[in-house]
Amino acid sequence: MIRIAVTGAAGRMGGRIIAAIKEADGMELAGACEQPGHAMIGQDAGLIAGCGESGVLIRASLEEALTNADVLIDFTFPEVTLANMAVCAKLGKMIVIGSTGFTPEQRRQAEVFAAQIPVVLAPNMSVGVNACFKLLKEAARILGDGFDVEIVELHHNKKKDSPSGTAVRMGEVVAEALGRDYNKVANYHREGMCGERTKEEIGMQTVRGGDIVGEHTVYFIGMGERIEISHRAMSRDMFARGAVRAAGWLAGKKPGMYDMQDVLGLK
Repeated sequence: MIRIAVTGAAGRMGGRIIAAIKEADGMELAGACEQPGHAMIGQDAGLIAGCGESGVLIRASLEEALTNADVLIDFTFPEVTLANMAVCAKLGKMIVIGSTGFTPEQRRQAEVFAAQIPVVLAPNMSVGVNACFKLLKEAARILGDGFDVEIVELHHNKKKDSPSGTAVRMGEVVAEALGRDYNKVANYHREGMCGERTKEEIGMQTVRGGDIVGEHTVYFIGMGERIEISHRAMSRDMFARGAVRAAGWLAGKKPGMYDMQDVLGLK
């Protein structure tokens, strides 16, 4: 039995993760945490998630929430995640991270903690999105430099980071397959007389509005033909199920930084 604690347990994503834990075989909700002062602290996490009484109360202290847990699932923000990783490292707990928007320096800090505990960090926990990563690598390798690459991503109007971590990872996968440095060829903005498109650049366009869970399309545009690889998320449940799957996969792993490609055996 894998015992899981969840941060942001009273939020939308936290609630879906708790429900996914309840539905999964061999998984058990062992802890739940919210920020100090949250109105739901002291309430039953299962009831707040809408999936029935769990016997697990939402705590303000992450250390208390981790007391009986093997692994933490964290979908927060990079600065919060790093603080949570420090607690997990101190207690010897594994962690699955779905937070996005890490800066290069924050990523380096996360890797320091990953040298002490097993970590899965992925910009998108969806099985389908990670299949897309694999397809994009193959498409870019086959098509080569003869096709222009453009990426368009759509998310809800509450999303704080832009572009999405998933879109960035898609760009990185394509750039790596083409032998390019993504940080040098990514183009996030075009306006006015910006000149002709270069052959090497990877365009990145962002759309925000309404309640869009997440949509990503990578365009390979050649002369007289176009290939589109798209993924559309219809609910947050797929992210939750992927995170729970990652938590189960981590059991028995050595300290290190893993991602969903490792979890799904796609490397």
